[in-house]
Amino acid sequence: MSYSEFSLAKAKKGFNLTTLEKRDIFANFPELTASKLLTETLDYNLAIALASNSEKARSELIIAPILVDLRRQLKEQISLFSGVDFTVDETKGLNGTCDFIITKSPEILMVTAPVITIVEAKKENINGGLGQCAASMVAAQIFNEQTITEIKTIYGAVTTGSIWQFLKLEGQTLSIDLSEYYLKDVNKILGILAIGIYQENQQNS
Repeated sequence: MSYSEFSLAKAKKGFNLTTLEKRDIFANFPELTASKLLTETLDYNLAIALASNSEKARSELIIAPILVDLRRQLKEQISLFSGVDFTVDETKGLNGTCDFIITKSPEILMVTAPVITIVEAKKENINGGLGQCAASMVAAQIFNEQTITEIKTIYGAVTTGSIWQFLKLEGQTLSIDLSEYYLKDVNKILGILAIGIYQENQQNS
């Protein structure tokens, strides 16, 4: 078993998760204004990515530029990994690759704790990616604990590139925001992604 084989039901049962599903969980998070470079890049890339209609195209042309802009704006406080192996515990099915991993670490050669956000790309079906993302978030939680890194909350996102849905994992409570964010809300998307950097703000989330 690997991350991609988890449905939300399997993740809930396998990791004894309690889910909280409601709208606007992240509504009060501040926005982070997209750079001019990101705005121009998305304007140019969007039609190509949507016409290609593949996860790879959407990842490379939409999602990656957003995450790179996030790293640039946060002055390299984070590292970004794409398509890397993130095997934490094969006996629990916590193995395989994650589309994107964000760490609060300056190291860029390998994934090091703390892992703070997991982003999973899907061509169309966001709901179908929630279980995969949840399992990856559990793996991130365990990975941080193994290195004695105390991170209260792990964030996650499932995205088609043009639509984003966000999650957070605190202990064994998985909160799923039923609200969807679109590329016209890119400043909000960047703001939600950035909040994982500022752990002191989590008590208000």
